[in-house]
Amino acid sequence: MAACKLLRPQTPLTKDVFHMVVEVPRWSNAKMEIATKDPLNPIKQDVKKGKLRYVANLFPYKGYIWNYGAIPQTWEDPGHNDKHTGCCGDNDPIDVCEIGSKVCARGEIISVKVLGILAMIDEGETDWKVIAINVDDPDAANYNDINDVKRLKPGYLEATVDWFRRYKVPDGKPENQFAFNAEFKDKDFAIDIIKSMHDYWKALVTKKTDGKGISCMNTTVSESPFKCDPDAAKAIVDALPPPCESACTIPTDVDKWFHHQKN
Repeated sequence: MAACKLLRPQTPLTKDVFHMVVEVPRWSNAKMEIATKDPLNPIKQDVKKGKLRYVANLFPYKGYIWNYGAIPQTWEDPGHNDKHTGCCGDNDPIDVCEIGSKVCARGEIISVKVLGILAMIDEGETDWKVIAINVDDPDAANYNDINDVKRLKPGYLEATVDWFRRYKVPDGKPENQFAFNAEFKDKDFAIDIIKSMHDYWKALVTKKTDGKGISCMNTTVSESPFKCDPDAAKAIVDALPPPCESACTIPTDVDKWFHHQKN
């Protein structure tokens, strides 16, 4: 969240293009995410009840069905009640589902063209899901708004809603809910939401908002009181322990299929 910059509009041709940090490559299961409370916000695997978290393969989906990640320098403020959803933010950067043909690498930073947005309600919190495509995708020029996704990738948006609605069910949780009757809003609506989340982020890193434990340490934001020297940041990274070998062992049930009757 602190490592790279939200792309600013330069010309009318680039106003819908932003950076995306890839957390989870398509078809993979490990629940990786930007660790907002750790210094410099590394990408780490989520842990629940002492175990590394993997999303289930909920038939017919194998892991994540897009490259999944976040737009840096955005923040869904948990102290702000969203006028569209009636719920506060989820305290994370805004999520992105990248729908291009390439399976990206974890940690890769790509430029994406925003196409639309879905308003998910996750355990009472607003959790926006931006739909976007890699600008380097061979078909990127054909995608300019959410209706192009409906036309060129029939069934993909419906599968996206279904995936988000049910992906926690194998863990014993209820289905997620959505604002707008689970309808996708268009590109302009999505960009307005992203800009709002960028404003909340600016308030966060300039200490105008209490981040309640979020680490805002960064090396690039000149107006931030949390800015640190690059050498100090490197020392933090160099001091991290090596990955635990057991953490690299994928559990045997990661390839198990779950079947759940749709409500």
